[in-house]
Amino acid sequence: MANRHLSRSVVLQTLFEWDIRALPSVDAHNALTRNVEEFAPGAADSAFMEDLLSGIVARRLDLDLVIEKAAPEWPVARIAPVDRNVLRLGLYELLFSDREKVPAKVAINEAIELAKSFGGENSGRFVNGVLGAVYKELGEPGKDEVSKKKKEIPYAEMPQQRLGGAVVYAKKGSEIYLALVHDIFGHWTLSKGKIGDNPAIANETAEEGTIREIKEELGLDVVIKEKIGENEYVASDPTVGKKRKHVTYFLAESPFAEIVLEKKGGLDDAKWFKVQDALELNFYEDMRPIVIKAVQKLTKGAS
Repeated sequence: MANRHLSRSVVLQTLFEWDIRALPSVDAHNALTRNVEEFAPGAADSAFMEDLLSGIVARRLDLDLVIEKAAPEWPVARIAPVDRNVLRLGLYELLFSDREKVPAKVAINEAIELAKSFGGENSGRFVNGVLGAVYKELGEPGKDEVSKKKKEIPYAEMPQQRLGGAVVYAKKGSEIYLALVHDIFGHWTLSKGKIGDNPAIANETAEEGTIREIKEELGLDVVIKEKIGENEYVASDPTVGKKRKHVTYFLAESPFAEIVLEKKGGLDDAKWFKVQDALELNFYEDMRPIVIKAVQKLTKGAS
């Protein structure tokens, strides 16, 4: 709504001042009060503005880390101050706001409009690119919401993209370890990637593609032991529209070797964990059953 857009504009101006002048948080709130009186007297969204400013200031380090991972070629300090704070505002709403009140698409579109209004000629495009990358890493929340204006493609007619992933394990002495990757949103998950995504490897099997992807992402040479699950979901692709992503998961053995994480957006760490420790990690809900099933197979019959 227009009132919320104005409120975000005032918060952005306050963030800009807070950033440029390196203000402590208490002075940031004093600046917000002054800016509300100057630019939005009588605005009914003062509580919204206070909560938004407080959240962004409190989570600045987390937000800046996400920006660094989503735009690795742009150190945060080198991003124009307006664009930097538009990204902080947009990311905060995308990652931490109640999606019932601020849907993901609204958070992104509002940030783009702020960038166009207050930033430079390319600010809108830059903000769109960074937030769009984060949106995809989140799994495109709201992607299954039905639009009344667009004709829905029947599920069976959607193009399908194959992916392969694995619970990678290694034995060292009497211990069993799992190799897991960590994403920029704070979750541990499984190494996975696209299968047959270019003409040179179009005919590779799910097993072959998974072995190749794990080698590229973790630097590990694995041997597939068995299939342990499958998953399929709908996602949006800017070039073809909606498509079905079909993921096949395997149990794969590796030597206990050093993990060399591929440098790419979305992932910031990879480690070996003892099986008993791995089960205590923060997994995505759809990943946990796959990991538990693998652990049960690996520890079956162990004393």
